[in-house]
Amino acid sequence: MAAIHPVVLSGGNGTRLWPRSRKTMPKPFLPLVGERTLFEATLGRCAGDDRFASATIVTGAAHLAHVQAQAAAFPGTQVIVEPEGKNTAPAIALAAARLPEEAIMLVCPSDHHIADTTAFTRAACVAATLAGEDWLVALGIAPTHPETGYGYILRGDPIPGGFAVQRFVEKPDSATARAFLANGNYSWNGGIFAFRAGAFLAALERYRPEMAALVRRSVDGGRSEGALLFPDADSFAEIAEESVDYAVMEETDRAAVVPAVMGWSDIGNWHALRDARISGAAGLGLEDGANAVIGNVELVDCRGVLAETDGPRVSVIGLEDIAVVVDGGEVLVTSMSGAQKVGKLTGATSQ
Repeated sequence: MAAIHPVVLSGGNGTRLWPRSRKTMPKPFLPLVGERTLFEATLGRCAGDDRFASATIVTGAAHLAHVQAQAAAFPGTQVIVEPEGKNTAPAIALAAARLPEEAIMLVCPSDHHIADTTAFTRAACVAATLAGEDWLVALGIAPTHPETGYGYILRGDPIPGGFAVQRFVEKPDSATARAFLANGNYSWNGGIFAFRAGAFLAALERYRPEMAALVRRSVDGGRSEGALLFPDADSFAEIAEESVDYAVMEETDRAAVVPAVMGWSDIGNWHALRDARISGAAGLGLEDGANAVIGNVELVDCRGVLAETDGPRVSVIGLEDIAVVVDGGEVLVTSMSGAQKVGKLTGATSQ
């Protein structure tokens, strides 16, 4: 099998993890689960293994200093600096246009946590084999609960190593999510994909020809500075913002899904981070009622509490399923059921 080319997408500010994650130091570049940052862990999963080539990172100018500092330990890394954020379809297309047509891309968000690296590598290799046959492949995350914050993938007919995709499903309501979990044929769409670079660009040219042409123009008109590529800003500005799911995956009849059980979390909010920290401490199982604590914290008669502080003592008595976070002079207290709304706070959007 030819080497797999990791394409790491590093954008966004992680506002739902405020006050820990901020515009000046956003979620991917923080050590939220373990000692390495999420970005370093993403690169590390594909490093030191001859099945993987050096990574290509797609980021924005605002994150470039963090990317360069943390990618320095991974030789051969190339960085594409987007002139502005245009969602995942143009970002992936930039990387595809810079790689050989036969290169197998493994697209990975930079801010996810994967507990079982062996399972990840196994699924990635299966997906890469299918991508070599010009399937456009998503890794389907085995759902563990009826989550309403993720998109879903319904498996269709079996193919070697996976399944054809019957359909992609938007984020469901609670009742629908429970039905999906009970059905057993649905996976979470975790945003991890495998494509042959030429096949992805051909699909983009078919379904979003204007986007494909503008991406090529932006790459051809860009400038290189060592390992950095700065695409042409004027061409890139004309691109319509769109996700890869809408632009390609929901359009093609060559979509496939490879199921993966690998301890995945998007670390999308404090609830998800609590669960990732607890499951990481306990293997891959989640201990019911366990707490996750960092810093000078004292808990009494608490269950399911995440508490962390960068200095002042935090004391919590008799509470369940809450997060208490003290960071840089800011204090957040939220129920776990309200964790999705943290990004709407004034502090989260302004800092």
